[in-house]
Amino acid sequence: MSLDTIAPLATRYDQDGYVSAVPILSAQEAAKHRSKMESVEAQIGSLHYKCKVHTILRSPYELATHPTVLDTVESLIGPNILLYNVEYIIKEPHAPSHVSWHQDLTYWGFSDDAQVSMWLALSPATAESGCMRMVPGSHKQGMRPHSPTDDPTNVLLQGQTIQDMDESTALHCPLQPGEASFHHGWTVHSSLPNKSDDRRIGLNVQYVAPHMRQTRTDDDTALLVRGVDDYGYYPADIIAKTDLDPIAMERRAQLEAMQKARNGSTV
Repeated sequence: MSLDTIAPLATRYDQDGYVSAVPILSAQEAAKHRSKMESVEAQIGSLHYKCKVHTILRSPYELATHPTVLDTVESLIGPNILLYNVEYIIKEPHAPSHVSWHQDLTYWGFSDDAQVSMWLALSPATAESGCMRMVPGSHKQGMRPHSPTDDPTNVLLQGQTIQDMDESTALHCPLQPGEASFHHGWTVHSSLPNKSDDRRIGLNVQYVAPHMRQTRTDDDTALLVRGVDDYGYYPADIIAKTDLDPIAMERRAQLEAMQKARNGSTV
């Protein structure tokens, strides 16, 4: 992606707190990565909401470090980039699962907000299939109060929800396979159930600038993927060299247990 293309993205991101429909892959490339993911699911079961999947699978690591992705992230948070987490978020066809109105950074324990999340579509993300909805400009209003809810259909593990939400300015962010959205950690967003006949599959990736400290623990992990890290706050994740290495699988499960304990059972 050229600088002439990226610069307007950064301007829109600063204004709205997100950019959407950024082309990353061709539809054919997206289909290949979906096929790889689903072949792994046939072996080990659902990959939905499994954190740090780039430590056990090559495909999500390749997507998270795609040059166009990192060029875009650099334009948003600067030249030094840590890859913090990679996970698939999947809504099955005609399932009631949804995501309530929330802000990502509320529960993550970071010292700053130099963070951006990418959502890369591996299947169509439409209004019918439950694409994300964003509230433009909400990232400039700071943290909103959240309340945990007891809702088994909420993808968020605590069901954390902004109460009395005014949805009048919210916009859908549809994506075709291979397109991505990037949103700020304070941007208010949600998504509705998947009413389509296909799975809604997205790869969700979080990036942080190295000066961002984890205030809740000293053993949180990340991986430098561009630039330099002059701070060294995070032990380095070990990327997958092959798919489903048993030692890597065990290590990933331990990292997920630590993450849930640190974040009060939410990611």
